[in-house]
Amino acid sequence: MTSAAPRLPALLDALGQRAPRGMVLGLDRVREALAALGDPQESVPAVHVAGTNGKGSVCAMVESIARAAGLRTGLYTSPHLSRFAERIRVGGEPIDDAAFERALSAALERVPSPLTFFEALTVAAFVAFRDAGVDLAILEVGLGGRLDATNVIAAPLCTAITSIAFDHQALLGPTLADIAREKAGILKPGAPAVLGPLDPEADAAVEAAAQAAGAGPRLRVTRAEHGGRAGEIAVGRGGPGARATRVAAPGRRAIEVELGLRGAHQAENAGVACGVAWQLAGPWPEVERALPAGLAAARWPGRLERIEAGAAHVLLDCAHNPHGAQALAAWLDEEGPGAARTSLVFGALSDKGWGEMLQTLAPRAQRRFYVTPKGRAAAPLEALCAIAPGEPIGDPGAAVARAIEVAAPGELVVVAGSIYLVGEVRSTLLGIASDPIVTL
Repeated sequence: MTSAAPRLPALLDALGQRAPRGMVLGLDRVREALAALGDPQESVPAVHVAGTNGKGSVCAMVESIARAAGLRTGLYTSPHLSRFAERIRVGGEPIDDAAFERALSAALERVPSPLTFFEALTVAAFVAFRDAGVDLAILEVGLGGRLDATNVIAAPLCTAITSIAFDHQALLGPTLADIAREKAGILKPGAPAVLGPLDPEADAAVEAAAQAAGAGPRLRVTRAEHGGRAGEIAVGRGGPGARATRVAAPGRRAIEVELGLRGAHQAENAGVACGVAWQLAGPWPEVERALPAGLAAARWPGRLERIEAGAAHVLLDCAHNPHGAQALAAWLDEEGPGAARTSLVFGALSDKGWGEMLQTLAPRAQRRFYVTPKGRAAAPLEALCAIAPGEPIGDPGAAVARAIEVAAPGELVVVAGSIYLVGEVRSTLLGIASDPIVTL
């Protein structure tokens, strides 16, 4: 903390005390709070992104593209890996202490009714973006969409839904169609929507919701090497054996670029980001010209992020549900060193699909070390061992140290299963001071 923000530690402590209330869906408290603060959300042009997986990566890509075009950007994402301030970024950097103090004090002290942890940070983000005079805010949905605290933007420039898979069924519903309807709640009258590849059941539910909302034209991302029909964004390889990704749509100049974010699944996320950027090129023509540079420069910590640790390489990935584990497994199969040269440090929260995740990842590692992520209840170590034999260590730091100790030179240590686990390990490996881990 800096001397310019003497109250920030107390404000962050007060914020953390609201976490035990959990995730309370609904918009009334947020709207009331924003009205009391002059409705800052109405003064900031915004892009709104939902999805089970990939929404953070798409937000990072869109923000990088906009910044490459010379726009002053605001980026709101969740959760953080090390510091609360990572959730609210201005110009590509976490908000500074003085600005964070002003925004957070407004959200905690100048509103009519107490807000939840996530609601307070959402309100603080809108205040911070208004005060910073950003040209464009990119907002990641926290959970679902329809009743998420971010869903107070009446007229977004563009909306996007990256993917729909089973997650948070207790809150969003038991079927893909139920989950799709909740995520489609961000669609707004007249606002164009970009959709990643969706299961037919989910796509039908999103389309019905879009028509009911009077949403603008839909652009759908599809896997194809060339071209694409009207309303489609085709993504594929840039050429035989090339690492580049090609993104094309009718009436648009095709983009070929080696993405800054790794993994084959990022091609589809890049397609969504391009679709959003093409919509932004209406008010800002320079955005389209900045597409290649922005996609190449995009970074998103904790997503297939490699950190050198002695003789071994540590790969951090925030795969925290079965869909994310499948994407990580696909990268390991295509670009990893093979199971004989890979170790897995795995831990997950008990309300995630940890059994399916581990069944996907375990065959891709010769050694497995099981841990208990901090936060709410974690998957039992003995249950993890029952699925795939491994060492039940518990402490994430000790497990990573053990995995590095027994690794041969050049071996890969994969850390996955929980975003909170990745954040804790990343902070330790990089020597980053961390705020308390908060789970909702």
